[in-house]
Amino acid sequence: MSNLDFPIELINCSSTIFIPKRLSVLEAVRFKEIADKILAENIDLKEIILDFNQTQFIDSSGIGSLVYVFKVTQSRKISFILLKINPTIMSVLTMTGLDQIFTIVSDLKETRSVPDSNNSNIRYKSRSSSSEPPPQTHPSIRSYFKRFLDIIGSLVGLGITGLLFIPIAIAIQLDDPGPIFFRQTRCGWLGKRFKMIKFRSMCTNAEALKNQVVNEAEGAFFKNKNDPRITKVGKFLRRTSLDELPQFWNVLKGEMSLVGTRPPTPDEVENYEVPAWQRLDVKPGMTGEWQVNGRSSVKSFEDVIKLDLRYQSNWSHWYDLQLIWKTILIIFTKNNGAS
Repeated sequence: MSNLDFPIELINCSSTIFIPKRLSVLEAVRFKEIADKILAENIDLKEIILDFNQTQFIDSSGIGSLVYVFKVTQSRKISFILLKINPTIMSVLTMTGLDQIFTIVSDLKETRSVPDSNNSNIRYKSRSSSSEPPPQTHPSIRSYFKRFLDIIGSLVGLGITGLLFIPIAIAIQLDDPGPIFFRQTRCGWLGKRFKMIKFRSMCTNAEALKNQVVNEAEGAFFKNKNDPRITKVGKFLRRTSLDELPQFWNVLKGEMSLVGTRPPTPDEVENYEVPAWQRLDVKPGMTGEWQVNGRSSVKSFEDVIKLDLRYQSNWSHWYDLQLIWKTILIIFTKNNGAS
């Protein structure tokens, strides 16, 4: 069976799709097409079963295709069941929290042990866990040198943050009283959520006012060059990138890297097409291609994707060092702007 073959077994109102050895971007796109076709041609479908017995590898695009099909089945009240998940795949689902959302079983008898008298979509959460590490979706993920560089860089960065904390905190409070830090949920490697921390550069009710601000970007991300929610001190912090200093804590914890892709918000990821999930194959970074190639002027999500994929293609330890050096130079130029 090739990786683009998805044998299908249709019995009564139940459809089983046999997932191949790998579920990465090409297979994920094909899987989405097949699932869409099955759902369109079988209006009485009650159950979709994904048999993972042969599957050994999944990346962010594979996760994206599962999330897509899950949302469609939920909208039609169709049971969505993952069958025979191996420890490696299970580690990804556990890491991303999807093991608490998807119905995951080792045997279909588990889903039939309780009668569905109300014809409702009974959900069985998996209690399984895995100590296996998630698959290596990109060489940078398990690079000891990259992690070493992240740790050293984040410790230096946190030292600088400590020296500048008091004047920055006072300036924020005098300009717009409220929290010193701004924490926002972002999506990291394979879509795992984490709280990214920054110095607050917007008014305290910025999130509530977001729907009143025009999005000048095209596609699945938000940008407004003259966002009215940004405070006077916030404009300075963003222009100098000082607002991002607390992210060194995210780097030290391993949630981010010094260099990587732009960390998206969950609502951005909700709007991704399956191929766009590729950008989550690496850890998000404090800097990256989008930072050194005119982040203020990037207004198309397609351009963000191209920059992120270019980073993944060109990645090397030397390339990371080059991007860090370019970022330092950009911070001291007048053309720097916040994302």
